[in-house]
Amino acid sequence: MQYLFGMHPVIEAIKAGKKFDRILLKQGLEGPQYRELITLIGENDIPYQYVPVERLNRAVRGAHQGVIAYISNIDYVDLEQLVTNALTTSHNPLVVLLDGVSDVRNLGAIARSLECAGGSAIIVPAKGGAAINADAVKASAGALMRIDVAKVANLRVAAYYLQQSGFKLVAATEKVDRLMYDADLTGPLAIIMGSEGAGISKALLDLADDRVAIPMAGEISSLNVSVATSIIMYEAMRQRIQNNQ
Repeated sequence: MQYLFGMHPVIEAIKAGKKFDRILLKQGLEGPQYRELITLIGENDIPYQYVPVERLNRAVRGAHQGVIAYISNIDYVDLEQLVTNALTTSHNPLVVLLDGVSDVRNLGAIARSLECAGGSAIIVPAKGGAAINADAVKASAGALMRIDVAKVANLRVAAYYLQQSGFKLVAATEKVDRLMYDADLTGPLAIIMGSEGAGISKALLDLADDRVAIPMAGEISSLNVSVATSIIMYEAMRQRIQNNQ
């Protein structure tokens, strides 16, 4: 992943409209340039993190001045634009929300399957999710460059906005008996997927319009999250094809 470092270069890059995946700041920074930088970070909703100076020293060789900014590999869209694009390009838009999916290869594989299934977009959290870096783009076979991706501060707020915009929220969880075949997956649809360990947060589960499970016949009780997402997306695709016949 490309990066910039130093107070002035990062400030000027933000002012020029450069998109950043995240910014690392040395703990204890202060001064007028720092205050200008932190204001710009807030105004542009750029994820940031305070870290020990040792981490910055390991990352770059040079006078980083306590700031390293990682440049985005894709152009993110804001949530409102994502929803508008989805609803205007398809009468059956398909969106995926990823709650706690932290592996870049899983993220890339999900994006690849989504694009193949005619999906519109992926929504990820600004903090706690997989980095959308060169490895993720490679794993997606370039799909992350062709679909909309939004980073949001609060997934529940994003899910509620989708719901109010006419999307049905369907959460995938093994903790229910209702199978995905019994759910209506046509129309504007947002599939919520959680991490393989923690699953979907209670806040998102409570908001979902429907909760569905993938049938399991073996002794292993769960699927890789990218595989599970693909299975549900293609069930949605099957239903949509069937409805159009």
